[in-house]
Amino acid sequence: MSAVAVSDPKFISIEGIARRYPAAGGGFTTIFEDLWLQVPRGEFVCIIGHSGCGKTSVLNILAGLENPSDGVVVVDGQAIAGPSLDRAVIFQGHALLPWKSVLGNVAYAVSSRWRKAGRAEVEERAKRFIDLVGLNGNEAKKPAELSGGMRQRVGIARALSIEPKIMLMDEPFSALDALTRGTLQDEVRRICKSTGQTVVMITHDVDEAIYLADRIVLMTNGPEAMVAEVVENPLPADRRRDTIHHEPDFYTVRNHLVDFLVSRSRTFRDDKPAGYDPRHPPVVRPGAPVASPPANTIPFPAVAKARD
Repeated sequence: MSAVAVSDPKFISIEGIARRYPAAGGGFTTIFEDLWLQVPRGEFVCIIGHSGCGKTSVLNILAGLENPSDGVVVVDGQAIAGPSLDRAVIFQGHALLPWKSVLGNVAYAVSSRWRKAGRAEVEERAKRFIDLVGLNGNEAKKPAELSGGMRQRVGIARALSIEPKIMLMDEPFSALDALTRGTLQDEVRRICKSTGQTVVMITHDVDEAIYLADRIVLMTNGPEAMVAEVVENPLPADRRRDTIHHEPDFYTVRNHLVDFLVSRSRTFRDDKPAGYDPRHPPVVRPGAPVASPPANTIPFPAVAKARD
């Protein structure tokens, strides 16, 4: 964790939020309630849970696209009260303007952020981010002329071009083939690490979360979902896709996440561990040594190391 992140541990503070919807026949269906989570500045966080647990609702509340039924979300000291250019969203679909070129789509976002900037300044900034995602030379192409992966690159360039405080990603690679998805994951990781971008991402892909995230938030099944625990990624920050499966703790953390999704996500709510406090979800570091664990951390045996 960087010095910036340590000095600002509550950059994003989700404080007791709930989301309820009217139910057929009266009353309400509670998707989740009393959700608490803190994200330091510069951290990459993935949220994992089964469909129906409210992951996308959490992301929409962070984006200001939905209001929580209860609670509040504070970002950089200010409560969220609607959409803002400080928070960029990358959806599952590219959501590009089909009549605009690659340059036009990114420039449109830039001009929305810097309304008084001249055309040359807007285009220069837009081209810089187009180059950052590896699309140099494609500025004049329309979305229909691009592959699915290239369209998502444009979406990423557009999001980064407004220099948001937070980038919110809702399964942005789920519709792509495996090879393209891996390439874009590499690009996103490279960009976020080099820029110190704060990211909250929704995913169903355990391996994607392990590769990208600094921490992984595990949500129980809905309705009435809750944050079961926050998993600190024990793998080194300079991990690489082609060697990550050789890391000593890779299968330890992977097995822990899969075990949660397969079984504990269903039973956690009715069989919570002693002392569980939703305001301070337990922090787990699979593979960490048992001696002298960090405060509020539950150590797990290094299963992968034991196999060796």
